[in-house]
Amino acid sequence: MVDTERLRIQGPRELKATLDTPDGDGTDAVVVACPPHPRMGGDRRDARLRAVGETLCADGVACLRVDYGPYDEGRAERRDIHAALSWARERYDHTGVFGYSFGAGVCLLAAAEACEAGTTPGAVSALAPPASSGGASTVEAVDRVTSPLQVVYGERDGTVDCGPVVERAHERGASVTGVPADHFFLGQQQAVARRVTDALVGGLGAGR
Repeated sequence: MVDTERLRIQGPRELKATLDTPDGDGTDAVVVACPPHPRMGGDRRDARLRAVGETLCADGVACLRVDYGPYDEGRAERRDIHAALSWARERYDHTGVFGYSFGAGVCLLAAAEACEAGTTPGAVSALAPPASSGGASTVEAVDRVTSPLQVVYGERDGTVDCGPVVERAHERGASVTGVPADHFFLGQQQAVARRVTDALVGGLGAGR
């Protein structure tokens, strides 16, 4: 079972969020989940984010699914995720970050900035990441992420060109998984959630 709580996170921009927590004794670990493009209908209720949240909770890890503030092409969205990560670090011992599509780009860049600031996430997972976000290269961000890193992509993705990030992640020695699916992972969402969760829990477990 999953306990779900709606809340608001204060920061440069107030954020709406949903916290999924394992039913029972609680947890000392949480993953911040970054939704896909808000102008394409992406928000914290995205099916892929919910699947990851449910699977994380089944493995004893909470999931904080957030909505961004007003659209800023990925720039202010990174600040939103920093605010969410700060909120999470104040309440949990171990913090990871996950993003899908547009959110994967935000996730990678925010994680890189957090690593450089000395607040390195315990684990990072990017699902279907674009090559850039808000004018910044997510390919270069891969090198700056010092956390355990996973990249998952659809082998039939015709929406986002994940190739540059996938190639760089391979070169960096990150965990890279191709899934026989399109950008939306139709019919594969639970399997993808399992792969993402395994990587995040494994990374967070390294420091637990």
